[in-house]
Amino acid sequence: MTPKIITITSENQGERLDKFLVVAWPDLSRSKIQQAIKDGTVLVNGERPSVHCFLKEKDLITFIEKKEADAKPGATPVKKSQYGGRKLFKEIKIIADEPNFLIIEKPAGLLVHPTERNETDTLIDWLLEKYPALRKIGENPQRPALVHRLDKEVSGLMLIPKTQDAFDYFKSQFKEHTITKKYITLVEGEVNKDEGEIDLPIGRSNTKEGLFAAKPHSQKSDKDKKAITRYKITQRFKNYTLLEVEILTGRTHQIRVHMLAFGCPVVGDGLYIKKPSKKTPGRIFLHATKLIFKDLDGTEKEFESPLPANLGEFLKGLKKA
Repeated sequence: MTPKIITITSENQGERLDKFLVVAWPDLSRSKIQQAIKDGTVLVNGERPSVHCFLKEKDLITFIEKKEADAKPGATPVKKSQYGGRKLFKEIKIIADEPNFLIIEKPAGLLVHPTERNETDTLIDWLLEKYPALRKIGENPQRPALVHRLDKEVSGLMLIPKTQDAFDYFKSQFKEHTITKKYITLVEGEVNKDEGEIDLPIGRSNTKEGLFAAKPHSQKSDKDKKAITRYKITQRFKNYTLLEVEILTGRTHQIRVHMLAFGCPVVGDGLYIKKPSKKTPGRIFLHATKLIFKDLDGTEKEFESPLPANLGEFLKGLKKA
């Protein structure tokens, strides 16, 4: 069979992949198209999509023969044993289960959603096993019901909407920065001011692929985004400082990047610290400890999560300043 190739135009962006292909390839039945997507004979931009993938302008859709798909299947699915996320499922805590939302506590080491590497056993997998109805909530079927995220290495509170109305509402609240998000972090070095604010734009690093960097306002490009982080010292140690941090914007790696630019990198951050301290808790010392927001009816909700035991034990081994 000659490969079928389609480039998505602005007229078709936003359409669901399987529904679009039923019209675009009338010689194939809906069931055959859905099976082809699952088998990997339909690729979007060279990768295996989900059946309910939503299309974007300039997406390239290819339908190839089965034997070709087997030889070049796009993104190779990752074996579950490679990541071991499922063993962390038992460490996920449900802090609140209300009609409009869930509050869960994510353990460190658990990926929130699959990336282009098609990881399995993520927080999304756990959520869909416990609450199958969440599959229909949101805008991206590969990331259902997500309105914010935490880095894989970071632990703490997450808000999960349980209805589409709640999804739209909370997404808007995060976008407008009306939800209070606070973290506890231990940084290297001794911070001088008891409290302060870091206001530095964040964008892709020019020297380290896949990482981010904080930049002076004078060097801000159109691709860099506004980022503001507030901090308050909660305890001082010799060569370390424990901070309560509030992010007023939700940039990727914001706290890690801002504290690095501030000259006090987060303890245990193996991603951004070239020469990490010899003394670490075996993970990044960053925990999402508090969420404050208003529910759909205007009721204020506040949730807190204590510092994980391994981080608390690490603090006990430090000398007070």
